[in-house]
Amino acid sequence: MLKSTMADRPLTVRAILEHGARIHPRSEVVTSAGDAVVRRATYAEVAGRAARLANALRRLGIGPGDRVATFAWNNQEHLEAYLAVPSMGAVLHTLNIRLAAEQLAFIAKHAEDRIVIVDASLIPILATFIADVPGIEHVIVVGEGDAAPLGREVLRYEALLAAEEPRFDWPEIDERQAAAMCYTSGTTGDPKGVVYGHRSTWLHSMAVTSGAIFALSERDRVLPVVPMFHANAWGLPYAAWMVGAGLTFPDRFCQAAALAKFVDEARPTVGAAVPTVWNDMLGLAEAPDIGSLRLIVCGGSAVPRSLIDRFHERFGVRIVQAWGMTETSPLGSVALAPIDLSEDESMAYRATQGRPAPGVELRIVDDDGNELPWDGEHTGEIEVRGPWVTASYHTREGEADDGEKFHDGWLRTGDVGAVCDRGYIRISDRAKDVIKSGGEWISSVELENALMAHDGIREAAVIGVPDERWGERPLACVVRADGDAGAAATPEALGAWLAERVAKWQVPERWAFVDAVPRTSVGKFDKKVIRAQHAAGELDVVEVTR
Repeated sequence: MLKSTMADRPLTVRAILEHGARIHPRSEVVTSAGDAVVRRATYAEVAGRAARLANALRRLGIGPGDRVATFAWNNQEHLEAYLAVPSMGAVLHTLNIRLAAEQLAFIAKHAEDRIVIVDASLIPILATFIADVPGIEHVIVVGEGDAAPLGREVLRYEALLAAEEPRFDWPEIDERQAAAMCYTSGTTGDPKGVVYGHRSTWLHSMAVTSGAIFALSERDRVLPVVPMFHANAWGLPYAAWMVGAGLTFPDRFCQAAALAKFVDEARPTVGAAVPTVWNDMLGLAEAPDIGSLRLIVCGGSAVPRSLIDRFHERFGVRIVQAWGMTETSPLGSVALAPIDLSEDESMAYRATQGRPAPGVELRIVDDDGNELPWDGEHTGEIEVRGPWVTASYHTREGEADDGEKFHDGWLRTGDVGAVCDRGYIRISDRAKDVIKSGGEWISSVELENALMAHDGIREAAVIGVPDERWGERPLACVVRADGDAGAAATPEALGAWLAERVAKWQVPERWAFVDAVPRTSVGKFDKKVIRAQHAAGELDVVEVTR
């Protein structure tokens, strides 16, 4: 066998840090401070502060493999931890600030966190569970908030950094070593830990910057609204740093009006968030100036075609749908349309979950695990594998891995869908959310997207509920829009609307009009809460005879 003559240099977060700091020292990191006020720092300054943080952590006893947790918003200090912790050989663990205290305590203990870096505004939440995590030795507070609720001595972030040198002797790191950890949201059972490696992070970052995905460069300014505790903010901080793109962080000011002001001030070119964020921006009475955005990356849940259309019509901004999971780092596929189609023809592809990203292999299988053809018709569970797709979950000694999530080296995603002959994925539902009615399947996602295309509807979530005759039937939980269009959105009118867009037998007989659809910690519709509300009789359900 003829061997390559190429040098074998490790692919690491350290390499990303040093490249960005050396090649793009003047690129800028901007953080919102609210009320159109921003904080600014160059890459060179952020890299120096990351070195100071690494020195401080080492002085506190953090070494290779030790877990350092963050409990923070999207801001410059969080980015400094992103860069410093993995580059010094430790493991960054981003804690989801929106989980319940019991889950947070479980996750922090399971990950064996030794230090937590917390934003001062989040101290009251940290105080609800930190006493149950005795392994946390130090708490580092970013900001000047009162730390008394924590009931322990704390260290102040800026004071720690001020006492250290802005240089660090970064160690050589095995590229297969752990760089970061993120836990699933635990919608069923305990949350599960996914451990990202240096190599997987480097490769994922390179893919994100490529022309086949988002074509990031130093000409861009990237706005990750998606939380930095959610699959490393979809990998965007590392990808942006790799190519010198500016980073614009909203901190805790993520409500539609505040976010719109920040976009106007910071002028990002690429934004990333779940559909709810962009849907809320559409609801602003006065249209914001977001024309600096050349691209909006939207994912986390299915993106309604109506949202894509409305953003283009109102703002002239392009939404690109992406699909992935915590387990896939998270980029799995991107819905960029083929180049040989007209604008109208391309929309059919842009409304899908897209084609697998270079490096990701995908297949669909039936209930017996048999691979199905890519013909756009055969539907099965989606399975993926690749260099940034996890092959197992993090376990502690004595724990068994969740073998049911893995099949012959493939990750079982739990998503059900079909793939066309051009490789575009159309997810019809989560396996657990498919409505089985009279022996036929109804896609809750298809019904939701059709409903949200109605002018009188802001949000819609559909679940299956027991039915004596059919086994299950759909129940539509709907949030009406304001004004006359919302008032006209009656069950009868919505049923007629749906009957023109889906098979008539799929149209729900049961409707519930709610003020808001419950959401998970990462902004997805929380259907388990809706099911519980229905079972407890807490929903005011209107039944319409077909």
